[in-house]
Amino acid sequence: MQNPASKQYKVAILGATGLVGQQFINILEQRNFPVGELKLLASDRSAGGKLAFRGSEILVEEACAHSFENIEIALFSAGSDISRYFAPIAARQGAVVIDNSAAFRMDSKVPLVVPEINPEDIKKHSGIIANPNCSTIQMVVALWPLHKVNPIRRIVATTFQSVSGTGKAAITELENQARLVLENKEVIPHVYPHQIAFNILPEIDVFLDNDYTREEWKMVEETRKIMHAPDIAVSATCARVPVFGAHSEAVNVEFTNPVSPDDARRILAGSPGVKVLDEPSVSLYPQPVSAAGTDDVYVGRIRRDASTANGLVMWIVADNIRKGAALNAVQIAEVMIQQGWVTRTEEDS
Repeated sequence: MQNPASKQYKVAILGATGLVGQQFINILEQRNFPVGELKLLASDRSAGGKLAFRGSEILVEEACAHSFENIEIALFSAGSDISRYFAPIAARQGAVVIDNSAAFRMDSKVPLVVPEINPEDIKKHSGIIANPNCSTIQMVVALWPLHKVNPIRRIVATTFQSVSGTGKAAITELENQARLVLENKEVIPHVYPHQIAFNILPEIDVFLDNDYTREEWKMVEETRKIMHAPDIAVSATCARVPVFGAHSEAVNVEFTNPVSPDDARRILAGSPGVKVLDEPSVSLYPQPVSAAGTDDVYVGRIRRDASTANGLVMWIVADNIRKGAALNAVQIAEVMIQQGWVTRTEEDS
């Protein structure tokens, strides 16, 4: 029997021309992922061009019902409606889909995975694995090592999310609006409901009946599912800020028992995927401009929460397109390969 770690895999990327899709391609190459054959898929509007991978140009094909025949691993970043349509098709054809949309995250039959936290959930898949929301990923990567030592009771998060989370059109809009404002010209928003340049919008995704936005409620539900901690109290406020890349978060955490900032720094410094940058005396703390294009979750400004017992406050920053999307999905695939969880039994299929 062939060692799964030495095998080359047939991989498809759905949404290959988008920001996350292009990061999929970069990360597969950078991490020397065992790709034997790569298929790039997109909508009819985006198909027809070519993208580089390992020195070759690969044609981007229009996605259809037959696109996933013989594919073993499919990386999706194409929106919830598209995922709901294509993911079951790909899974029936034998692929394992790692989906970056919100379509399956809260489905009880679909694992929601951050490899640093719950890699064992991967093996429970039946052909579809969900990649969490970008803001949730960076927060739980930083909180999980502390939760294992001292169970978390309550989380209050405020996010400062870059426009790259909305896609290429939002990046262009911020560029254009900033220029118009500096030239004292009129700004007419298109991507967002209001001007984003030199502004902050406390609205990401739609408002729900409980007055939270869907983005905020994702952080509530996904955190509990990933950490297998349904009783953690979570509240979030998510804001869009005029930053091109990387999300920042101010997070207040209440633990079961007392914890010192020094203990938290020590635990986090030895945790996978985390880098501690915390020396306020020399203005050393995480920033989106330095986190952009990197793979780690950066944590700093760790201090006691003066408003509650057993509480800490921290500042968490990560590249939302890399760790918050593409890298996390590729890491899921890497664990799946290492553990031999790509091939399903007939019962699972």
